[in-house]
Amino acid sequence: MSPTFRSDVSGPTRPLLHVWEFAVGGGHAPLALRSDWQSHARRAHAELGFQHVRFHGILSDDMGTLITHEGKALTSFFNADQVLDALLDMGIRPLVELSFMPATIASGDTTVFAYRGNVCPPRDYGEWGALIETLVRHWVDRYGAAEVRSWPFEIWNEPNLRQFWTGTQAEYFELYRHSVEAIRQVDPELVVGGPASARNEWIPEFLEFCAGQGLPVDFVSTHHYPTDTFGSQGDTEFGRAASERGVLHRQAARGREQAGSKPLYYTEWNSSSDSRDPLHDEPYAAAFVAKTALESADLVDGYAFWGVSDIFAEDYFPSVPFHGGFGLLNLHGIPKPTYRAFELLHGLGRERHEVEGAHATVDVWVVRGKGEITVLATNHAPPRHPIGAERIVVELSGTAAPLGGWIRRVDTDHANPKRAWQDMGSPEYPSEAEVGALEAASRLVDEPIAWRYGERIAVECTLPPHAVAAIRLEFA
Repeated sequence: MSPTFRSDVSGPTRPLLHVWEFAVGGGHAPLALRSDWQSHARRAHAELGFQHVRFHGILSDDMGTLITHEGKALTSFFNADQVLDALLDMGIRPLVELSFMPATIASGDTTVFAYRGNVCPPRDYGEWGALIETLVRHWVDRYGAAEVRSWPFEIWNEPNLRQFWTGTQAEYFELYRHSVEAIRQVDPELVVGGPASARNEWIPEFLEFCAGQGLPVDFVSTHHYPTDTFGSQGDTEFGRAASERGVLHRQAARGREQAGSKPLYYTEWNSSSDSRDPLHDEPYAAAFVAKTALESADLVDGYAFWGVSDIFAEDYFPSVPFHGGFGLLNLHGIPKPTYRAFELLHGLGRERHEVEGAHATVDVWVVRGKGEITVLATNHAPPRHPIGAERIVVELSGTAAPLGGWIRRVDTDHANPKRAWQDMGSPEYPSEAEVGALEAASRLVDEPIAWRYGERIAVECTLPPHAVAAIRLEFA
């Protein structure tokens, strides 16, 4: 029997906040100096509505922000300014992650990633504070206080993980204290938060420390991935399979409780934390994205997917067009299924109707926009969990018959460029014509959909495993 979902669209609605458009991950800051990365970010902003971009390493040595030359400390904000100029030219703003430690003021030489970002505490917190104050004052002078007040400043990245911070929790709290004092010395209205932790950790302790020290916290930030809790970092396949359906929703609920009345930003999330996860390129990830974003809309204030592009350099730089990278767009700028999932989400209205009905793998949302109602459905389960094709029925009561109806799909047979690439023979260096064909294979297609109308509208569709479908009904 087909699962049936019902909604009375004459009834009250509640807001659907597009929190997933607040920000997107950009990877390593120097990548924003590349024209291909910039074209990817510009397209994602225009088509998906992202408001901010967050980078690692804007203070790292390869940005030249602070170095020692012939025994003298030299600052240069030229590269950082070029990154911000590029973003602002696109109409997108930075979410400023203050990391990593310039080697000249670091207390050690431990680094992370291929670009060797220093993850040690400063040798002198006063030197760190002076750098932050100088940098932020420069930006206020260059861009104006009103503009910089719209940039959230996030202190560090995942200090609860040893690979990103060799210091203790207390030393991170000291870093935050010096950072926020330096930033507020420039302008008391600038927005600062943390602890930028992995796995929802350190939130209560961080807020307790700040309250005890009288330090401002304008937002709480943390990260989560469904593979964080299950399995090891080195076994993504096991971690995904051991995960639970809806795990990020439950984690976000806990984060919301811990953050209290503070704005809550998840500044990293994805279907796994592995930058070589083949499912990142497949419809599986699109179904995960659509379901997770909509489930979290009532819990978080900002939800920043990691990341925008496969122009990404934490490990070796790849040449294979579909290599499992984090990006919404692949190396050649071809939208992956995840990109199309965000495109469907971006097209949703801002009023959400209640939906009755439940299923083990299918979820349905009914959203009202101007002159239309969209039914968005996903069919998703973690790998190795039971899932099959489902023929669903959606009934909408309390409305007149629609003028027309269309369906857009992301699944194995729709908006799936990786499959088209495999059908080509998986060329490592596709030709211009092949790139054009892959772009065409990635597109969403409007297909007419039939409906029945008596006392209510009834529409049906089949959802293959790991699918997203958006049914748009238009009204006068």
